[in-house]
Amino acid sequence: MARLFSFKPTLTIKGRKFKGLRGFSGKPFHPPLTDFPITCYFLAAVFDVISYIAWQQDKPSIAHDFFVSGTHVIIAGLLVSVPTALTGFWDWLKSTPKHTQVWRTANTHMAIMLTVTAIVVVDVLMRLSGWDEGYAELGVTIISVVVGSLVSLGAAFGGTMVYEYAFNVEQDIDYAYTPSEEDRLPGQKAES
Repeated sequence: MARLFSFKPTLTIKGRKFKGLRGFSGKPFHPPLTDFPITCYFLAAVFDVISYIAWQQDKPSIAHDFFVSGTHVIIAGLLVSVPTALTGFWDWLKSTPKHTQVWRTANTHMAIMLTVTAIVVVDVLMRLSGWDEGYAELGVTIISVVVGSLVSLGAAFGGTMVYEYAFNVEQDIDYAYTPSEEDRLPGQKAES
């Protein structure tokens, strides 16, 4: 099985420097945390659209179920957005060179995501105040679609920093890309 799959280098923290709130070298905390709120906010928008349409088509049970599901996922996304924002801010503060293209892109990403978070708080409050209606009303649905769109845009800026600028990407070419039948951990060199 070891000849087909590699597990240990991905799952180990051995040989990785701990960087506090930023995570470990090669294993930052912010990027994997972002997946959860992005997915939750996008799903909440989809669920609210389904709920609103179902209500318009006189299907109150479906409308209610999707509204409840949308509420659960948007609240879950909001809860995870707290550590996501903290780790992202710490990355920005500790490793973004000021007045560079990556800094300006990070500022744009941060501004969009903080705006999304503020709108989500409003969305959640509207949901809870209209809970007895039993479906995603038009106002909630519009806000959720705006949130889903904005979070996708913000994610694109975050992705640009990683995939186009290689921001905060730490790599050891000898460790990562040398053909070998044996798994090596960070900091290990190939055997001669």
